[in-house]
Amino acid sequence: SAAFAPLSVTAGGRPSLTSLDYSVGIVGATGAVGKEIRQCLETRDKLPVDQLRIFGSSRSAGSTVDTKYGKVEVELFSEDAARECDVVFLAVDGDFALKHAKNICEGDGAVVIDNSSAFRYEKDVPLVVPEINGKETKKSKLIANPNCTTAIGLMALWPLIKKFGVKRVIMSTYQASSGAGQPGMDELKEGTKAYLEGKEPTNDIFAYPLPFNVIPQIDKFQENGYTKEEMKVTWETRKICDLPEDTPISCSAVRIPTIRAHSEVIILETTDKVDVQAAREVLAEAPGVKLVDDPDNLKYPMPLTATGQYDVEVGRIRKSIAFGDNGLEFFVSGDQLLRGAALNAVLVAEEMDSNGSLKAKQVA
Repeated sequence: SAAFAPLSVTAGGRPSLTSLDYSVGIVGATGAVGKEIRQCLETRDKLPVDQLRIFGSSRSAGSTVDTKYGKVEVELFSEDAARECDVVFLAVDGDFALKHAKNICEGDGAVVIDNSSAFRYEKDVPLVVPEINGKETKKSKLIANPNCTTAIGLMALWPLIKKFGVKRVIMSTYQASSGAGQPGMDELKEGTKAYLEGKEPTNDIFAYPLPFNVIPQIDKFQENGYTKEEMKVTWETRKICDLPEDTPISCSAVRIPTIRAHSEVIILETTDKVDVQAAREVLAEAPGVKLVDDPDNLKYPMPLTATGQYDVEVGRIRKSIAFGDNGLEFFVSGDQLLRGAALNAVLVAEEMDSNGSLKAKQVA
């Protein structure tokens, strides 16, 4: 049972596609992604929240968090308490998710939206970007959130695949320190300060000091020479877009010394001949995408402008010299704590509210 009864407040005045408001839980709400999930719930104001419950460790239990829904006291996490919610966001590591996620959603438990990699590759667990495969949320009470790099890239890639088809995808990424959470951002800031003071930066989070450096390794190396981060893009793109398992998708992932927002160069070889203006039009109309493609006026995607934004910026759109009439090359920047994590998770819950797969247990 819960360590104590949480504060319950009704958030009125928002339209709902259901007749009931929800009890919403966040596990890991004090981390970088957890904070953004709460803020997305508050600022989007589309998921009808009756009760917000925040679960933490013994260190944070008993503290209070100011929210749009009132002051919420942090509860000591327990599966029983989490199961009382209608939907639970897991912003924790994969080991925690593997231990608890299925127990939380079993039977009459809560819908669980997991931000870790624990269940992404399980056949029976939907891996969802709502604008692409939101209907998959009807199949399970446990939903996996994709890797941040994959989610950002697919916002631009999927509309083009639908328009022109796909033969292969080649991606190079430029990933911010926040991909390693708050500790990653802190290490970059502290290391940069040390460097500018003439001291030697230290590194605990990254393989090498990140300030004024780039590191061509994210996650562990695999037998094929790729890192796990790079293979996540391959595996997850195929699953989310329902592509054949032999679709060639190759990624090189690099950590760079920026705070937020990942960037990616994506080269798409298509089955149909490409039309650059048609590609721009498709992307201009795509949900979750902001077309920033005006080279004459030096307008293109950057972490500087993508940080804090819900939409993924896409620009530098051109026909690929490598693949000619069947190739497009473009650049994207997106806030990986938002589209790559928290925002996508909240959009999943909104989709489940909309399609009826998220149900409130009792009248608010």
